[in-house]
Amino acid sequence: MSGALPAGDARMPGPPGAARRGEAAWPAVPLRRKAVNAAFWAACFACLALVAIPTVWMAGGVIARAVPNFRWSVLTTRTDQLSGGLENAILGTLAITAGVVLVAGTVSVLTGMYLAEFAAGRRRALLRGGYEVLAGIPSVVLGYVGLVALAVGLGWKFSLLSAVLVVSVLAVPYITKSTETALAQVPTSYREGAEALGIPPSWALRKIVLRSALPGIITGILVAVAISAGETAPLLYTAGWSDANPSLALIHEPVGYLTYPVWAFAPINQPVRSANILSYDAALILLAFVLLLIVAGRVIVWLSRRNAA
Repeated sequence: MSGALPAGDARMPGPPGAARRGEAAWPAVPLRRKAVNAAFWAACFACLALVAIPTVWMAGGVIARAVPNFRWSVLTTRTDQLSGGLENAILGTLAITAGVVLVAGTVSVLTGMYLAEFAAGRRRALLRGGYEVLAGIPSVVLGYVGLVALAVGLGWKFSLLSAVLVVSVLAVPYITKSTETALAQVPTSYREGAEALGIPPSWALRKIVLRSALPGIITGILVAVAISAGETAPLLYTAGWSDANPSLALIHEPVGYLTYPVWAFAPINQPVRSANILSYDAALILLAFVLLLIVAGRVIVWLSRRNAA
């Protein structure tokens, strides 16, 4: 037939209306496919709403209750029983966070480097399984272990060091996983090119591989810091609470932190209005702290991609 296509001439169907221009038209989309596609997108938006609506509701509730009574003096005044400010809690949270970054960051980055670059076989599976199991242990259990082993067993009592060590254990799985993943995503050609040029493996790891994986590592550290800053149960067992600003003493001295007034001064626990205002202020400061960490992570990723380009 003169209108038939020759063998082997497989033309892609064109868009609607292409037949009038002498091209093949797109085939009609079956009704079943349209229904499945609509159901898929409806399920996606429903899941997004399940996550976004409670988050917006919670953040909006905190802002609505905290902003009308917020005073800048709360940042520079210490807590006095059920009133005052949150300077001691802010400084205590910053001290615990800095300790977690130092302890958990060092241990986790080295562990992730070992798993991604050197470990193999049973040893890699054992270490990876260990930190994955550690990620599933409830924080209250780790806090109780810290109380028994550190505060009571070693006689440190409520202290900054006990809190830092316990929260660091919570943060280790997140940073280790992000470090291992970031290093695994660095192209193998970087390592092969360094080896072909005679560059020592240690120098190539420090100057080439780690630099390429740095955005992922820093993002993991920021996520772990945000999680650790929002912990309450392990700090109740290890840090206690103090109205005084933290000192340089690592042991035998309790520390204040922002999650304590959020819980202890809430209306369900304290009927005093001044305490309730401090609870809302602490929640607002924590919310702002976490948002700043998220923004910092996005900026770091953007800068790293820009420099790489």
